Amino acid sequence: MANEAKWYILHTYSGYESLVKKSIEQMVENGNLQEVILDTKIPTETLIEDRNGKMKAYEAKVMPGYVFIKLVYSSQLWFMLTNTRGVTGFVGPNGKAWPLTDDEVKRLRLEEPVADLTLAVGDSVNVVAGPFEGLIGVIKSIDTVHQKVQVALNMFGRETSVDMDFIQLEKISNPTTVVDED
Repeated sequence: MANEAKWYILHTYSGYESLVKKSIEQMVENGNLQEVILDTKIPTETLIEDRNGKMKAYEAKVMPGYVFIKLVYSSQLWFMLTNTRGVTGFVGPNGKAWPLTDDEVKRLRLEEPVADLTLAVGDSVNVVAGPFEGLIGVIKSIDTVHQKVQVALNMFGRETSVDMDFIQLEKISNPTTVVDED
């Protein structure tokens, strides 16, 4: 049944995301719904702010007003979830639950990426996601535990090292340039 589960988005009142997540987790535990509601997430990112000369790190919601939920959809679950305090409905046409595509799940990083590591230090890679998309670089170091690599990119005429996730990169199979022989 778990392989039938898809990610959906619940719209919430602003500031109610944590309350909704906690309510859903309580509903799963009390109703023994672990088989049909597999995960609930509020995507956050760590931001660093300068406060009175001191650098402070804090968690900020990436998409305020939304809670992501992985479930095996049924009309009974739709009813239970849309009647949860703080939920205004599912994101989709006319409030109908609309599952996210696999690409959207990857882009939103809702699931831990399982990257097939075929990369090695010195490999040429193409950046396929993120702010450096379209750039080509060379791998300088690899952190397999956190699935991160340090890539040297050529930006503005100088080499810049950038830490990236495995899933943001694609190995260039033949880095040699092809010359047209006409």
